[in-house]
Amino acid sequence: INILKAHEFVRKELQIDVHVHETFRLLSVVSKLDLSPARLDLGKLAVLAKEEGLLKDCLSRTMEELTLPSAELDAFLRVHLSDLVGAGHRHVQERGRDVVLYGFGRIGRLVARLLIEKAGAGDKLNLRAVVVRCKTKQMDDLRKRVSLLSLDSVHGPFRGTIELDEEHCGFVANGVLVQMIYANRPSEVDYSKYGIHDALLIDNTGMWRDSKGLRQHLMLKGISKVLLTAPGSDIKNIVYGANEDMISPDDEIISAASCTTNAIVPILKLIDAEYGIESGHVETIHSYTNDQNLIDNYHDKERRGRSAPLNMVITETGAAKAAERALPQLKGKLTGSAVRVPTPTVSLAILCLNLNQAVDKESLNEFMRESSLYSPLQNQIGYSSSMEAVSSDFVGNRNTGIVDSLATTVFGNRVNLYVWYDNEFGYACQVVRVIQHMAEIAHPRYPKKSISASVSPSFARKERGKHARCRSEDAPQ
Repeated sequence: INILKAHEFVRKELQIDVHVHETFRLLSVVSKLDLSPARLDLGKLAVLAKEEGLLKDCLSRTMEELTLPSAELDAFLRVHLSDLVGAGHRHVQERGRDVVLYGFGRIGRLVARLLIEKAGAGDKLNLRAVVVRCKTKQMDDLRKRVSLLSLDSVHGPFRGTIELDEEHCGFVANGVLVQMIYANRPSEVDYSKYGIHDALLIDNTGMWRDSKGLRQHLMLKGISKVLLTAPGSDIKNIVYGANEDMISPDDEIISAASCTTNAIVPILKLIDAEYGIESGHVETIHSYTNDQNLIDNYHDKERRGRSAPLNMVITETGAAKAAERALPQLKGKLTGSAVRVPTPTVSLAILCLNLNQAVDKESLNEFMRESSLYSPLQNQIGYSSSMEAVSSDFVGNRNTGIVDSLATTVFGNRVNLYVWYDNEFGYACQVVRVIQHMAEIAHPRYPKKSISASVSPSFARKERGKHARCRSEDAPQ
């Protein structure tokens, strides 16, 4: 289903027909090449191959014929994948990197799902253990936590197999044992006892947000670096795609910032580079979180004690200030506030910006669309042109921010951008990207050549003409 949806996305957004037979034909040739690890965008390769006339007659061929060798496609791929062909496995690490989750709440469980999903795909991140405080009898606690990983009311069931392993006090996910370690504080754990070495620890608890508190993890055998899944006070706050170049090999503790910061910073970075930002305000319509109360009860923060599922709650956000930390050129230019609303996930950031130049809605939206497809931030920025899009449509979206193009408003140099984001899953994806960077296992993306810059105008017009005729033929008579 996901493969068919990807083909539909290319047809809709690029207005270029790429059939599953054509990508299968290309994939059959790719599979015969000796490639080093990388991320291949098969759709982009197919569009480039189509322009060169290399995927003709695929629709009329049998599946057996589609797997036959092709000297033309082989030569085409060797040009676009020249850095990879014949390189074998020279970039593959001899041994994977151990990962430990400290805390197993909403973000921790989604990060676990992503790490398990990627296991065996060449990422070499091995989820070895989860550290939690015991809430009840140990085996009862283990069963409950594994059940929460397996079934989720918002994100659905785990895609794979999970089995309890009571003998080893852990669980087996897709055939891999993950140890459950019970401890009330970091000092109680000896990771080397479980064969864990040189591990990256992801602290999901939010109990410590400064280097002093988080350094407790580094005092233990088996842990070499720590990533905080919350804004940090005196440590580097990283938004992957925007400022990960700040990470140095010597950094032992860093933060993955907040979900809202990850949603807005990539877009702010692009807008500022293209048009310049004079000033702005970030208003966040944020889903309620576990920090709020189900019914009215005491809370340390103002208004947060009121019932989350029954109220919209005005509250504060540090996203604007955090954005300034990630993008120092915006220091003193942004303000921010938030409203918590009765939805379980997917939030909406409204970027009200005053630019250094006037712009029109069409060109601004086209810039964001092109950026979502071709820029280095394409994993972070998504683009929606649906007239019926609502928040639930973006549950499980791996982009950190999706621009709702139909909601964009422009008046001279004043613009309002509406940005959807799954504040749970989209953020968890960013956490995994940061940990991949820390482990130095991020794979290069291919093809390097951008479709936007490489597809000839005549080919693009021809494809758009096909779609125009299709729409005309499909119109009611």
